[in-house]
Amino acid sequence: MAAFEHAVHLGYRCIETDVRATRDRVPVIFHDESMDRLTDHTGPFAVRDWAQLDDVRIDGREPVVRLDDLLGAWPDLRLIIDPKSDDVVTPLIEALRRANARHRVCIGSFSGRRLRWFRTDAPGCTSCGPTEVVRLRAESWGIPAGKLDADCAQVPPRQPLFGGLSIPVVDPAFLRAAHARGMPVQVWTVDDEAEMERLLDLGVDGIMTDRVTVLKKVFERRGLWR
Repeated sequence: MAAFEHAVHLGYRCIETDVRATRDRVPVIFHDESMDRLTDHTGPFAVRDWAQLDDVRIDGREPVVRLDDLLGAWPDLRLIIDPKSDDVVTPLIEALRRANARHRVCIGSFSGRRLRWFRTDAPGCTSCGPTEVVRLRAESWGIPAGKLDADCAQVPPRQPLFGGLSIPVVDPAFLRAAHARGMPVQVWTVDDEAEMERLLDLGVDGIMTDRVTVLKKVFERRGLWR
């Protein structure tokens, strides 16, 4: 919870995070499928109940956080949540309903299936899935994309290909196509200060970063921090 407290203390009003589900269907804040890389325990969350995570520490210090606790800590905080697997979708929907929080949460995912699941069972803000991003990119080149059910586009600045090659995603044409549909464009994950400046110059609507102090400084310098 310390990372969230730090961001809120700095003044952030919207934070992006990921959720996984325990065996007993408790949604927890975590990116990886396994605890191996970031905690002092091993194995996937999906084989443990919530009570069995009591002594798990992230980087040896911080306990694993339940989504319910995050939603309750700051009732006005907006969140972008990525459900990292199919088994967390229903527990996530249930948690949002318990907290009456769907209106302040945008669901983002690489899985078109999960996005469709939310659009059907828990309507509200969702981002473009990968196929929708491709269609929006094509529309920026003059190929009509047809109906898109997304409310925003959350994309990387560039899309890696192979052999170290990549192609730009966020450019003036892409921004025009998204904005013509009323879609904000939020870019991830941008930790370089010069890149933050470049993207803001282009006209992006939001930036996701791991360097929250740096991003705040950039926004303040540009008179954007409120």
